[in-house]
Amino acid sequence: MTPPLDVGVVGVGHLGRHHARLYAQDKDVRLIGIVDRDRERAAAIASEYGCRVFDNEADLASKVDAVSVAVPTEHHREVAVNLIEAGAHVLIEKPLARSIEEAERINRAAEQRGRIVMVGHTERFNPAVRALADAIDKPRFFEIHRLAEFSARSTDIDVVLDLMIHDLDLLLALNGTDPVSVDAAGVAALTDKIDIANARIRFASGCVANLTASRISGKPVRRLRVFQARTYMSCDTGKRRVERHRLVLQDDGTPRIAHDFLPIEDVEPLACELATFVAAVRRGESPSIDGRQGQRALELAHRVGEVIAAQPGPVG
Repeated sequence: MTPPLDVGVVGVGHLGRHHARLYAQDKDVRLIGIVDRDRERAAAIASEYGCRVFDNEADLASKVDAVSVAVPTEHHREVAVNLIEAGAHVLIEKPLARSIEEAERINRAAEQRGRIVMVGHTERFNPAVRALADAIDKPRFFEIHRLAEFSARSTDIDVVLDLMIHDLDLLLALNGTDPVSVDAAGVAALTDKIDIANARIRFASGCVANLTASRISGKPVRRLRVFQARTYMSCDTGKRRVERHRLVLQDDGTPRIAHDFLPIEDVEPLACELATFVAAVRRGESPSIDGRQGQRALELAHRVGEVIAAQPGPVG
């Protein structure tokens, strides 16, 4: 039998505690320990899931094979590089880093030491997105809304890096070609960073995407609509539902609109993400969302941010 993979978590706040929970439930891994600057919180999580609290990420890395990094984005580069240089494979919550330079530093460190980097773009593992991806064929237009209620969490970054980057990553994966033009606008409303943004992106394939992201909405919305030849699909990633409308020909040759819902698996996206990471580490193979893909999404997010920053007048 293959022995369990020894794993750890750095940062057990809002997201990291779920990494710890799922690792503790997985019979194929052994949760060895956690690190968190809040020692009281770390002790509580460690007690709940039967693992140790370590003083720092380097000490943790010496005892495990792989680590989830769920600290604030501003600390991603430092923590990830420390782990990699100590010998650990890492799963880093999105975005990979604050800047392209920091992302490059992480990826170079991993490539030099032969370590795996995976980026936690969890929406890739949303079962509704997976069903949608299987049904997409040469998309022509995307309309995407990702709206969230205000939370003090993640205000160290703007809404493009916090929320829109989910959909930028999905677009790069679902369309499969490079962006050739970007137009964008955004404003700061409740924080000193952009809180609501809109972007229009044209890809080399000719596909166009219109995206809106807001973290000051009255209610959450996570909807992705796709238009392609004779087909329109609406994917609600929050409710995990994909509705499809297709133009089909009847037996007499007259057209009609066929309507159905795509079958959706009943799985937890984060559990699928962690399983993919563990499998990649075991096989020594690049995961489905590696560090370079995470950097590519970050580069597009920064491109959107640069266009917003160049717009005339104040953004705040």
